[in-house]
Amino acid sequence: MFNIVLVHPQIPNNTGAIGRLCVNTGSSLHLIKPIGFDIDEKAVRRAGLDYWHKIDLHVWENIDEFFLAHPESQKYYFATTKTDKPYFGMNFQSGDYLFFGSEVSGIPGEVLGRYPDQCMTIPMTKEGRSLNLAISTGIILYEAIKQNFNTYKEGM
Repeated sequence: MFNIVLVHPQIPNNTGAIGRLCVNTGSSLHLIKPIGFDIDEKAVRRAGLDYWHKIDLHVWENIDEFFLAHPESQKYYFATTKTDKPYFGMNFQSGDYLFFGSEVSGIPGEVLGRYPDQCMTIPMTKEGRSLNLAISTGIILYEAIKQNFNTYKEGM
């Protein structure tokens, strides 16, 4: 239904939680290297990710390789703190790619600069810098599902 794209994820627990979201929503998970942890079978089993084999997982060497394989740029949406456009103002469609950046540095600025109209943020107070990556992914993914719920129900 939807595609979650993690650009250079660094924290395995976040990616594990996002993987669980993907399994439970029928979404695909795309990981863009470099990745800050090991995702081989032994490592994920040790981390307690016993459902990892159920994830529709795609691993890309770099973001350019991903973009070459998925040229539908109108289907890209980028979560960032560097815009004031709220995620709930976006018009999500089945098959869209929801991008989330590294916990350390976010999505690279040159990528955001190519798609300014497709950047979105989760409104929050000035007291914090950002939300946890897995929480942010869940908020936006479930908004996309809400907007497409009739189609989503048919696939359940």
